[in-house]
Amino acid sequence: MSDIRPVFQQVLGPAWERLGEVIRRHYTMAPFSNAHVCVRGTMDEVHHAPWARLLMPIGRLFGALVPYTGTGVPIDVHYRCRPDDALLYWDRVFRFEGRAPFHFRSHMAHVAERGSEVVEYVRFGIGMRLAVSAEEGALVFRDKGYIWRLGKLRLPLPLGLLLGTAYVEERPDPADADGFTMKMVLRHRWFGDVFRYSGRFRLGPQ
Repeated sequence: MSDIRPVFQQVLGPAWERLGEVIRRHYTMAPFSNAHVCVRGTMDEVHHAPWARLLMPIGRLFGALVPYTGTGVPIDVHYRCRPDDALLYWDRVFRFEGRAPFHFRSHMAHVAERGSEVVEYVRFGIGMRLAVSAEEGALVFRDKGYIWRLGKLRLPLPLGLLLGTAYVEERPDPADADGFTMKMVLRHRWFGDVFRYSGRFRLGPQ
């Protein structure tokens, strides 16, 4: 029988209960369903290093990188499940002033045989392995390397040598029961922050 618990409840097991209530609430979608949640917020900062512009054509091809920078950027994040699989789908819609909305789409799969690990995939089977944990109410993702899904194969890719290591967290806002903060950083050991963004979100009625 298919497990229809929320994806991160499956990933975290008992640690799911250590997440802040607002974090659990916007990830309660059941796999194999038409569940959909949207959160809205503002990115205080969307940044990439000047030299990282050289990576943008490749990033746009794979749908993996936000190509613009800015502050106070409105954003909607749509989380969806589908009736025919156990994946979690993301559509992050950045609304940079003077530009068409930019969609950063991906999907996430639980790697059950690796316990608390997921893989976030973008186009053409490029994925990032992520260790997931619950820390002081926050949902935390730590980079464990890149892979290329080719049929049944999962081939390691040395992209971290160029992009650095990712860290992502979603943390409850202690001043707002319906609010949380989010940050993502790709940090290279020699070049510093290659990409980063951070912002505040509110979970409204669904």
